[in-house]
Parts: sequence; structure tokens; C-alpha cells
Amino acid sequence: MVTLEARNLVKTFGSGARRVEAVKGVSLTIKEGEILAFLGRNGAGKTTTIKMIAGLLVPDAGSISIGGLDPATDREVYTRLGTVLEGSRNLYMQLTTLENLHYFAALKGLDHRLAVRRSDELLAAFGLTHKAHARVRELSRGMQQKVSVAVSLVHDPAVLLLDEPTNGLDVEASNDIKEMLRQFTGRGLSVLLTTHHLDVAQELSDRVAVIRDGVLVAEESTASLIDRFSGSSFMVTLAQAAPEEVVKRLTAAGVLVDETGRKLTLPSAELDLYSVLDMVRPLPVLSVHKPTADLADVFLSIVQAGEGDRK
Repeated sequence: MVTLEARNLVKTFGSGARRVEAVKGVSLTIKEGEILAFLGRNGAGKTTTIKMIAGLLVPDAGSISIGGLDPATDREVYTRLGTVLEGSRNLYMQLTTLENLHYFAALKGLDHRLAVRRSDELLAAFGLTHKAHARVRELSRGMQQKVSVAVSLVHDPAVLLLDEPTNGLDVEASNDIKEMLRQFTGRGLSVLLTTHHLDVAQELSDRVAVIRDGVLVAEESTASLIDRFSGSSFMVTLAQAAPEEVVKRLTAAGVLVDETGRKLTLPSAELDLYSVLDMVRPLPVLSVHKPTADLADVFLSIVQAGEGDRK
């Protein structure tokens, strides 16, 4: 089931010589229980797109559907949406953790009994019960971020817009946030994740969408995108240096041998791995692996591919 769908979103700022096309026909979909990492450099149009989805900006063209409903004709649709912005803008720092939960529950239209129940459930889920009556300003950065996410979920939304959830957090707090996200997406929550921490995006996301100069230039599963940008070569590491005559045979076959004589690279998929292993027999082999890209490599390849178009 598709919980969020944005179709052909367009947004322009200014006029005349100062006219800027920030978003040019961007379309996104997120299914139930899915995390979509929405990536782009600063100024690529990512924030503008998110603000249109969140109802903070009106698109010049295009449409948005949340849970199958159109917010342009029914503003109540936004009760199906949760939002966490980067930083502490999501919370009232002078209020306690519990007061923040109750306050935002009321804003979303929950009656008092339901607000109390949902708040208690979220405090327990996020390990914050012992901090229920602590003022948010007194909490650590990691705990404040947990409260921000809990507040965004108090009304049980179908979709969560999540901006830089682990920014500035230590390893333990970051892992806690990631584990909470896995738990809630396992229950059907859909997440639109934006982050500059590409290791976090790679670890959490099911799919990736990349925006460049206001245009969506990639959207596919995280695994398939990484696989598409990974090399087809194999690397073989020997336990000892290959003798000179073996190195000559390998080189003649097109295998790259490093100066130690231990590391072999098959730069072409046409080179048969088993034939190469026969050439080095009976030398002991420590490892055979296929180098793979990570999401950071993929992202840089995609965004840099368009730099020549602007020159």
C-alpha cells in the first residue's frame, strides 16, 4: 500500500532575472513500512520538496497524496503525517518530556485519555519513562532527539518526515534512534528520511531517491543502486608472493599484480576467476572478494555526473 505519493511537484521562487526553479517535476512514492532516503546536496531542492509535502509550501504544480487523500482539499490529511526537523525546533524546551507529548497530542486532536495512553506507550518504547518529568532543556542531545521522534509519533501517523535524525549524536544515541525506527517501520510506519550521513541512509533505507538541481535523477532500491555502481572485478589475496614466472603468466592473461606479488586484480568480468586460481596453484589463497561501492560512492557519482552540464 502506498502511504505517500508526490506527483510532478514544481516550485519556483522569484521572477524575471531572479526566477529560480527550485523543484522541477519531482515525483516520490513511499509504501507502508518503507524507509525512503531522499538525498541531495545543499540547494538541490530537497528541503523545498519536503516543505511542500509537509504543507509548509504550496506547489506551483503537481499533487500530493497521503494515505490516499489529497491535502489540497482536506487539511485533516496532515494528521496522518509526523515531522521531525533538524535541531531542537520540534520541542518546547521549558516543558517536561511528558508535557511536550501531551501538548502535541492535543494539537493533533487526541482526547486526553488517548493522549495519556499514547504518551506512556512512547515513553516506554523510547526508554524515557524515567525522564517523563524532566525538562527537555535538561536532557542530553540524544534524549532530546528521542523526545522529538516520540512527539512526532504521538498521534500514530502513517508517514514520518525525518530530517537528520542522528546529527550530532554519539554512537549509542544514534544506534538507539535507528533501532526505534526499525521497530516502528516494522509496525507499518513509512519514513521519508533526509540525511547527510550516508552510512545511516545505507543502513536504514529500503530505497534511495537522489535529487540534483531540482530534478530527481535516481530512485530505486538501495541494494540494487549500490550493486549497479559496484565493480565487476575480483580481487585475490595470496598468502605469499607469487614467483616471477607465475606473475608473468598472470600479467599476460590481463591480471593486475601489485608490487608485493600477493594482491591480484581481475579488472574485467571476462577474466575467468577459476582460471586465475589454477595459475597460482598451489600457492595458498587468503581471500577472494568482489569490491563493492557504498552509498557515499554512489551518491558522489550521481551528483558529480551533472557537474559538466553546468560548466
